[in-house]
Amino acid sequence: MNRTYELMFIVRPDMQEEDQNKLISTLEAAVTSAGGTVKKMERMGKRRLAYSVRGFFDGTYLLMVLEGPGALVHELERRLRVTETVIKFLTVRIDEEQKRLEKVKKLRDARKKVSAAAPAAEAAAPEAPAVTA
Repeated sequence: MNRTYELMFIVRPDMQEEDQNKLISTLEAAVTSAGGTVKKMERMGKRRLAYSVRGFFDGTYLLMVLEGPGALVHELERRLRVTETVIKFLTVRIDEEQKRLEKVKKLRDARKKVSAAAPAAEAAAPEAPAVTA
């Protein structure tokens, strides 16, 4: 069963862009060979870390959104563990969250339609004459 995951990893700040491209292409090849697909690859740039990790105070953040089986994630995490230029990584399953957000969005849209239709219906209804005694 294919699921959607976000894989955020931080590489050394002194890593050259060509080396980053090589790492990314290696990971993308691993994803496709395991039967998955890379939906999005985003370079978030160099940022300050909250605390020192392996002696580094800065790191270059990379975000990969991928779809595939759970075994794919295990293989990617194994590769990231042994890659010396990767300081830290985190994988999060996001498909359940996306389903929940879509459901909430549908409810909001339905409420907007109902609230927009209510004033229009009131404006279209004729006013009843006021009765005074």
